[in-house]
Amino acid sequence: MDTNAGHGRYSFSALPDRPVYDWPEGKRLAVYVGLNLETFAFGEGLGAELAPGGPQPDVLNYAWRDWGNRVGAWRIAEMLDALAMPASVLVNSNLYRDCPGLIEAFRARGDEIVGHGRTNAERQGTLDEAAERALIAETTAVIAAREGRPPSGWLGPWISQSRVTPDLLAEAGYRYLLDWDHDDQPTWFATRNGGRILTVPYPQELNDIPAIVARKETGRQFADAIVDAFDEMLEQSRRAPLVMGIALHPYIVGRPHRLRPLRRALQHIADHRGDIWLTTAGAIADHIVAQEAGPR
Repeated sequence: MDTNAGHGRYSFSALPDRPVYDWPEGKRLAVYVGLNLETFAFGEGLGAELAPGGPQPDVLNYAWRDWGNRVGAWRIAEMLDALAMPASVLVNSNLYRDCPGLIEAFRARGDEIVGHGRTNAERQGTLDEAAERALIAETTAVIAAREGRPPSGWLGPWISQSRVTPDLLAEAGYRYLLDWDHDDQPTWFATRNGGRILTVPYPQELNDIPAIVARKETGRQFADAIVDAFDEMLEQSRRAPLVMGIALHPYIVGRPHRLRPLRRALQHIADHRGDIWLTTAGAIADHIVAQEAGPR
């Protein structure tokens, strides 16, 4: 084992030592919702599990996930409309084929469309460089053809990266990625040949899959964590600009018994909209690029 191994993407930077800057209108806390719209292969591939799956086809877990696109996503869209909340919608490009009208409904809301691979039945980090480049190119081309422009941000399916993923994304024209949960501020990553790409914080704690599927939290516990994190980060942001993301999956928090406490938590955030920048991951990236802010 090489005990000196490192990623070489960014250097260490302690939050208290960094320059202080503002978000638009002098705000110090930027809040965004990352809504994952995902599709899965039937009878093969990866997928989150409600219960341990049996032999393929694993109908129990496949149908549980499919409910999210057929029912849960629409309930979440209605809730976000009522709260006047934007979203960064992280989309598998196969959804245009598998669930016609779903991504289009969020486009009609004016939401940001973020690249999230072809399907969440696969990981990109296990591919060789040529295959990973092809996955990124295919996803980008499909989204660009349907949305009229390519996405500027990327989240790997299953938060999966190879050692060259940031390089490939920068070379494909992406301006930011979401996979690294290493900071509360956007960070510049170095890429090969003197390039760079921005990371925008994406949560792994305020994320319903780790919280509810892995740690077995209830919907109320997850909602309470959102409120507590928001209140604490709003206070902490008096000293430095921060980003708070909330990661949601319709097949989990779209369920009625989880949607109700989630609505209360998001209402709490919406009630403070005068104190925060309620935005999208892409707008956060745009602001950092324009200001040339963020640690390197």
